[in-house]
Amino acid sequence: MKAIETRDLTKYYGDFLAVDHISFEVEKGELFGFLGPNGAGKTTTIRMLTGVSMPTKGEASVMGYDIIRQSVEAKSLMGIVPDISNVYTELSAWENLTFTGKLYGIHKAKREERAKNLLKQFGLYDRRDEKVEGFSRGMRRRVCIAMALVNNSSLLFLDEPTAGLDVKSVRIIRNLVRDLNEEGLTVFLTTHNMEEASQMCDRVAIINRGKIAAIDTPERLKSAMRTSQAVEVAFSRAKAEVLEGLNALPSVRGVQKMGDKLRLLTEEPSKTLKEIWRFIEKNSLDPIIINTLGPSLEDVFLQLTGVEMKEEIIHKKRGMR
Repeated sequence: MKAIETRDLTKYYGDFLAVDHISFEVEKGELFGFLGPNGAGKTTTIRMLTGVSMPTKGEASVMGYDIIRQSVEAKSLMGIVPDISNVYTELSAWENLTFTGKLYGIHKAKREERAKNLLKQFGLYDRRDEKVEGFSRGMRRRVCIAMALVNNSSLLFLDEPTAGLDVKSVRIIRNLVRDLNEEGLTVFLTTHNMEEASQMCDRVAIINRGKIAAIDTPERLKSAMRTSQAVEVAFSRAKAEVLEGLNALPSVRGVQKMGDKLRLLTEEPSKTLKEIWRFIEKNSLDPIIINTLGPSLEDVFLQLTGVEMKEEIIHKKRGMR
């Protein structure tokens, strides 16, 4: 039995086809990423999987329960963390969890025991009696995830769990999610952070214009893009003409500025490295780093969805303008 199974899942809004006959499976205990640009069909798919919206066609099951015919059983096994916090800020962390447990129909002793264990696991027990309105965004996010687990969920839907959080909070949330997954919780993660998806997910599906464009492990998806390679270089002091000089190297297809680094797009990294060293010696430059880079999950995403990269790219003259 799979954690999630969809077959020919389809959703129309009037004449608009939002989700186009998609089929995929999520294994039990898997940390599964669901990626796509805005308007690709991610939210609509999740709304169908969680029983909020009825499919126009097709079927979906959660932990073996049909999401339409057995919605009560399916919903009892899932926790949902929306991208917008659903925490009651006028209540304390303890009250948020016990109130959520009451909504699930969990009797008092059990819901209080569950709240206590979750608040300890999430590092919030010492502040359990404080109103959430005084919590940081990262702490509120932890409360929100804990609320979704009060019913001892087997499957957790996480929508943009680290969006807008500071670096420390992002690390805490990611570690919590990893720990929960290692304990056996199946996680269905949607995120726009490609690095997050690459680091955390066992497999990812990329949806575009309502269709599944690809589904595989992050590394297998990246390895399929052999032509997307680069050499990244940074200098202690670099004049403006350095960028144009690197762009003129024979093996370089284009140069992409990434903060204080320059990323040279190439199909021949070893040849490019030799050309860079000659360029460095000729111009008496002092390199800080030189790295060869394979394709990233973001490269895969951009290739499959056609979304433009925002960074400035100076293209080679030969047929790339």
